[in-house]
Amino acid sequence: MQGDESTLAESIDESLLRAGFALGDDFANVLRANTQSPIPRHRILALRGMVRQNLVTPDDWLRALSDVDVDVRREALNQIAHAELDDEHIFEALLRCLDDDDALVVDGAVFALGEHLFVGAVEKLCVIATSHEDARCRESAIAALGAIGDDRARPAILGALDDKPPVRRRAIVALSNFEGPDIDEALARASEDRDWQVRAAVNQLGRDDD
Repeated sequence: MQGDESTLAESIDESLLRAGFALGDDFANVLRANTQSPIPRHRILALRGMVRQNLVTPDDWLRALSDVDVDVRREALNQIAHAELDDEHIFEALLRCLDDDDALVVDGAVFALGEHLFVGAVEKLCVIATSHEDARCRESAIAALGAIGDDRARPAILGALDDKPPVRRRAIVALSNFEGPDIDEALARASEDRDWQVRAAVNQLGRDDD
């Protein structure tokens, strides 16, 4: 006898996915209850659903950003980069994520802070841009510093022109937000870079002949 699939119990994954799109207190309760599930994937799905439903509180963000599971922290950073933030404690938590042992968590925190143009991160971003062992983090830090546009970042961005090609290319874009003879000189040198994409980035700025 074949079973009726309509009578099969819905999995927690399916319940969370449905709750992320459905309205009502029952669905909201399912999401909120699973933000503290012992299973990391359920915490991730719950967070995604709560973001979609605009249910995330500052305490939810803080819990997710300090989660013991690296995948949950990464997901929280991915989501928070596009959220509306005005809580200083959340920005402090993002700054702490810059010291995480996982490079992708650091990368996510850098991206989120850059997206929010958080000036308070400039000094730590400069350290990452100049000394982090993972080139992805250095590249992201340069991008964030360029977006923020604080003049304290000038030495770090200029120094990135001696880094690996992807970091050098990112530095060219970041320098578009800065002016001065040192910038013009650096771009002139970069216009002769051995990497053609670096040279192309300079040409796209249209400033190498200034």
